[in-house]
Amino acid sequence: MKCDSLFVYSSDYLNYKFSDDHPFNHIRVKLTQDLLTEVNALNKEEIIAPRMATDSDIALIHDPAYIEAVKKAGKGSLASSIAANYGLGTEDTPIFTKMHEASALLVGGTLTAVDAVMTGKSSHALNVGGGLHHGFRGKASGFCIYNDSSIAIEYMKQKYGARVLYVDTDAHHGDGVQWAFYDDPDVCTLSIHETGRYLFPGTGNINEKGQGKGYGFSFNIPIDAFTEDESFQEVYEASFRKVINFFKPDVILTQNGADAHYYDPLTHLSVSMASYEFIPKLAHDLAHEYCDGKWIAVGGGGYDVWRVVPRAWSRIWFEMKGLSITGSLPEKWLERWKPHSPLELPVNWHDEKNLYDPIPRKQEITEKNKLTVERALYQIVN
Repeated sequence: MKCDSLFVYSSDYLNYKFSDDHPFNHIRVKLTQDLLTEVNALNKEEIIAPRMATDSDIALIHDPAYIEAVKKAGKGSLASSIAANYGLGTEDTPIFTKMHEASALLVGGTLTAVDAVMTGKSSHALNVGGGLHHGFRGKASGFCIYNDSSIAIEYMKQKYGARVLYVDTDAHHGDGVQWAFYDDPDVCTLSIHETGRYLFPGTGNINEKGQGKGYGFSFNIPIDAFTEDESFQEVYEASFRKVINFFKPDVILTQNGADAHYYDPLTHLSVSMASYEFIPKLAHDLAHEYCDGKWIAVGGGGYDVWRVVPRAWSRIWFEMKGLSITGSLPEKWLERWKPHSPLELPVNWHDEKNLYDPIPRKQEITEKNKLTVERALYQIVN
């Protein structure tokens, strides 16, 4: 029986854990699943368990020698000098026990979502455990070991012959996915992110447009620090609509990092929960307009684990299901997690209107972002 939307989840996602004090903490996945369950938005029939990605799945993108290095690292048998060559054992990506297995499950979750949508089992599928967009062919980077989105895109190309549009609204540039398909005309990447002048990974400039046959299929919108909701949404909608009309994909894969929020400790943007309601709504609308509804969504960044991510990622599921839930967060959820949170939890789905002091450069930032969109998309005529 077809289910309109499926939620990929396993409690084993929490095994992807670098350390207790590392900013990447997948308790946010559990918090999201628990919040959705508490408001009766997610039932057991809609939850699908992730499969474990095979080595051959992972090797669609990653070098076999790198996969072996990850396995050895997770067993404690990889020399530190060799690990460094693979980006393992760094401050960003420390080594932890069974890191290959934990990473392969996240990849398998995204592949499970892909198969559900591409076989017609569901129109939409959400794997908030995925979205690790910084991983490279032979190197870990930015908290990301295996790049599940890149693997999923190559998998869709090979198994389903699909043209894929990848849209990334993480505050950090989706570099790993962009470079994986930089010369591929069957994959179009659109990344809306904070300018790399101040933020990791320092890439994602408007002149990164692809190469060879892939030239003109890579789009970057580096927005200014302190960008607020109105400008963020304007940039996102203008670029998404123009790019999808240009590329006309078979399926959309969205990466939904929640780190553009004002509360996020690692970025410098000023987005509120209003934008995390708008982001999936547009993706949903355009998926039905261009792709017969085929929409796969993954998670990504988001380092205010308690106040931001569960509310933001819940909005993706609400949109997939056609739900409109506002007002107060459920008391039982707040009571359950308050003792664990180092910060005072919000009590409402939406942010307070006075979330931050007025941004003095608002008009300048807005105009600058508009110009960036024009310059990034100038070659599209539609």
